[in-house]
Amino acid sequence: MLAMAAVFLAIRPSSRSSRTIAALLAVLWVWTGVAYHLVFFSRINGAAYLFALLCIIEVVILLFAGAIRSDLHFHARLNVVGFVGSLFIFYALFIYPALGYLFGHVYPLSPTFGTPCPTTIFTFGLLLWADRVPLYVVAIPFVWSMIGTTAALSLGMPEDAGLFVAGLTATALLGLKNRLHSSMYEGT
Repeated sequence: MLAMAAVFLAIRPSSRSSRTIAALLAVLWVWTGVAYHLVFFSRINGAAYLFALLCIIEVVILLFAGAIRSDLHFHARLNVVGFVGSLFIFYALFIYPALGYLFGHVYPLSPTFGTPCPTTIFTFGLLLWADRVPLYVVAIPFVWSMIGTTAALSLGMPEDAGLFVAGLTATALLGLKNRLHSSMYEGT
């Protein structure tokens, strides 16, 4: 429901929607850090404590950049970057669980939205809908996309290959978008 609310607010933005979207993303990252990494994954792997800490740092970053400073302005756009963002959002919410099912990861053993990988892919999708994204906002999702991909694939989660694609593609597009945005304002 939180993800769908964030998508709706980005498609039909209002004066407070960007702050709300940043807060909704923060809630998803809290869930990932606490419910998944601390409560569940820490029993399997001691690195989960570090991953939980990174998730909580991302929560602070999202709240700082999006809710406090208002540096994130979300608005779904009909352009190439917006289309790629839409693909990542759709993948995280619909394709990821469908692939999981096809690969034999059925409930309750299937990772659902709210686990790190689909949440990160979803985050990249929404960030691609933002006007300009400070790269410090993308740092932890990018790191997780690299770490999470190797771990997930070694655990037999082929649907997490989308995490690698989303991490590389979104980070490159956001960096390019920021450079283009900066060069537009340097000339004025």
